[in-house]
Amino acid sequence: MLPPLLNDKAFDEASVFTPENLLREARRQNGTGNGRVPDICILDPDGDMVRFLRSEGRARRNTDWACYHTELYDFEIDRQALGVVGFAVGASFAVLVAEELFASGCRLVISVTSSGCIVEKGEPPYFVLIEKALRDEGTSYHYLPPAEYAILNAELDRALSRAFEELATKVYRGTSWTTDAPFRETDTAIEAARERGILCVEMEAAALYAMAEMRGFPVICFAHVTNQMARIEGDFEKGEAGGSLQALQLIVAAVSAVQHANQWPQ
Repeated sequence: MLPPLLNDKAFDEASVFTPENLLREARRQNGTGNGRVPDICILDPDGDMVRFLRSEGRARRNTDWACYHTELYDFEIDRQALGVVGFAVGASFAVLVAEELFASGCRLVISVTSSGCIVEKGEPPYFVLIEKALRDEGTSYHYLPPAEYAILNAELDRALSRAFEELATKVYRGTSWTTDAPFRETDTAIEAARERGILCVEMEAAALYAMAEMRGFPVICFAHVTNQMARIEGDFEKGEAGGSLQALQLIVAAVSAVQHANQWPQ
């Protein structure tokens, strides 16, 4: 017998409940405007970029963002308009917000999430461009049939092939493990991930990539490898401003590469 998670899925059938209709009612109830969000939006699960940008006076709340659960902040960097949503932690929440962003006019979503080290690539912190993510969560199975991995769009992957060569911060490419249960990262599970060559563990990428593939949306996921799951003293150090400066440089490089390769709608 299949678990309920895998029963009664019709992947080619439209959802009755849509982000467009949810946002319509949110706008009605909250008196929110009908304007667009920025073309490029960032998911910032730890909220470090939001805190940094607000402390610097560089971010302003987007009053047209109709989400019931989050706030969207607009800012500019290198003359590029961007939006950022903080604290959308976990697969289902990240996908909820990403769906609402695309329904509100966004054309590219970039997620930068804190993650734990599985296969060491150096001394943390560093970044990983997640090329594929092990589907050890529930949300992705509502978008795509069962499979081991959810995968970054191949054209986006190619567009980013040399995007980070000039950055001072090291950016690796590889596989992550997306889990719904961060406090069930057992020795057995960690060793199984290590045997697969998985670089890090996080909570959003598999779901975001599955949604992106099913819906035809451009999504790029990065892991900011910052910790060893608190197994050592002094863990979770991200760098200056919670790693925000490096993360923003990473995002600028990614956006530039995608636009140059014409893989993001102009």
